[in-house]
Amino acid sequence: MACGAVDAGFPRQARLTRPAQFRAVFAGARRYRNRYFTILVRPDPALAGARLGMAIPKKLAPRATDRNRIKRLIRERFRHSRWQLGGLDAVVMVRSIACHTDNAILMAALDDLWQRISDPCAES
Repeated sequence: MACGAVDAGFPRQARLTRPAQFRAVFAGARRYRNRYFTILVRPDPALAGARLGMAIPKKLAPRATDRNRIKRLIRERFRHSRWQLGGLDAVVMVRSIACHTDNAILMAALDDLWQRISDPCAES
């Protein structure tokens, strides 16, 4: 890593891994939506960086290839925005239209949502 560079990896500390963590986000979350995604966000000032969880059910994305493609996109866009988000837990949920949408459009939609979340004056 170069001098002054920010680590843009996706370590285990950046993931929601336990059901209790997901329940906490679902219970006390603020919602950010667009046509393709809903992101539930729960601030946690004790965290150094944001943590990500994904909820992509088979009912909305029946093919494993679609679910895996969408997960890769979500992880990639989160990786680049993680340190701008501060201490929060986020769960990304997918809408069914995302399965039939081009990667570039989905990445732009995710970038827009991460920007809205990181902007303290953003309206949902």
